[in-house]
Amino acid sequence: MALIDLPLVSPDRDLTGFRPFKALHHFGKLVEDKEDTKQVFHIIEALKGRKVQQQAERFLSTPEAQAFMLREDVLAIPDMLDDHDRWSDCGPNTVALHYVRFMKREGLTANGLVEESYAWRAREERPQDQVEWFLSRLRDTHDLFHILTSYGRDALGEAALLGFSYEQNHNLGVKFIAYAAARQIKKTTGSSAPIYAAIKEGRRLGKSAAKLAQMDVETVMREDIDEARARLNVGEPLIYRQCLAQLDAEGFAEENLNINEAKAA
Repeated sequence: MALIDLPLVSPDRDLTGFRPFKALHHFGKLVEDKEDTKQVFHIIEALKGRKVQQQAERFLSTPEAQAFMLREDVLAIPDMLDDHDRWSDCGPNTVALHYVRFMKREGLTANGLVEESYAWRAREERPQDQVEWFLSRLRDTHDLFHILTSYGRDALGEAALLGFSYEQNHNLGVKFIAYAAARQIKKTTGSSAPIYAAIKEGRRLGKSAAKLAQMDVETVMREDIDEARARLNVGEPLIYRQCLAQLDAEGFAEENLNINEAKAA
C-alpha cells in the first residue's frame, strides 16, 4: 500500500506510555554499552507522550507532507542518503559533502539505523499508518541533525543534540536521555565544564530552529551548509564547544567521550 493511502492513525497505535522505572533500567544498559542503540528506542517508548503524535498529525495535514510521502514511496530517505554517488556533483561546502564525509569517517549508514530500530521492533509489528512514516522521518534524519547543528557523536554531543531534538519534537524519552547522559558525564569526569548548560543550550537552539524533520531533505542536501543553517535558523552550539575544550584540557579526551572526533565533525 502506498504511503499516501495509509490511514492517518492506525487503531493499533498505542498512545499510552510513561514508565520511568523501565526507562531507568534501559538507560543503565545504555551506560554499559553506548553503542547499544536499541536501548534508546526502549527509553523513548517507555516515556512517549501525546505531543509528538499531535505534531505529526499537524504536519501530515500539510501539502508538503503529502508531497514528501509520494516522493518517498519511490525513494526512501535512507536509500537516498546512502547513495553517495548521488551527491558527487555537490560542492565542497554543501550539506551533502559534509554529510558524506561524516558518515564515512564514523562508519555509519542511514540504513544501519533503520536496521537497529527494526531489531528493537520489527517492521511488521509496527502500526501501518502515516504517523509511523513521520516517526521514521525523525529517525532517518538523525545524522543530518548532527551535520546541521555541528554536534559531534561524542557523549556530550549526542546528549546536547537530544536536548535540541526534544524541543523540536517533545518526546519525554528524548529529554530524559539528554539529562541522564549529562549527569553520567558529570559523574564520570567530575569536570567543572558547564555540562548541563550545554544541554540547555541545545534545547534553546532546537526551540528557535525550523522543524528539521519536516525539511525537504534532497533540497537541503544540495544547499551550502552555511546558507542552510541560516535559512533553518540553526544557531551555533558555543557552550558545547566550550565544554569540549575544557574536558580536553582536563585530560578526558580518552574517557569514552570521543572529544577529538567531535571537534572534526
